[in-house]
Amino acid sequence: MTTSHHHHGDRSLTAAAGLTVFAAVMLLIAGFLDIFRGISAIVHDAVYVNAPEYVYKFNVAGWGWVHLFLGIAAVMVAIGLFKVSTWARILGIAIAALLLIANFLFLPYYPLWSIVVMALCAFVIWGLCVVRHQE
Repeated sequence: MTTSHHHHGDRSLTAAAGLTVFAAVMLLIAGFLDIFRGISAIVHDAVYVNAPEYVYKFNVAGWGWVHLFLGIAAVMVAIGLFKVSTWARILGIAIAALLLIANFLFLPYYPLWSIVVMALCAFVIWGLCVVRHQE
């Protein structure tokens, strides 16, 4: 019975580590996508759709700075997630949630890219919340 419990514990730790690495990679990708989007919005905002009647009106360069800073934060936290630290898991969930919200608000400007990044962020949140690490 003890051997079975020990074997189950090993599988749980392996799953937790695997999901954390998965979330780290997804957050890294989402972060770089947002960095690229931020830079393109700041440098050349004619790429984006003009949404003059949008409720959350912000000039596109302003959105670019938001995405750039969130993307940099996401990349930094993703690197911390590779070390499987609790602070990085908590910040990872928070940054992924902020990225998800920012991309939702950015939908009228670049809908397809926003939806892709929102999906990546949802996977990050799921991966960081579904398994508890044994400390």
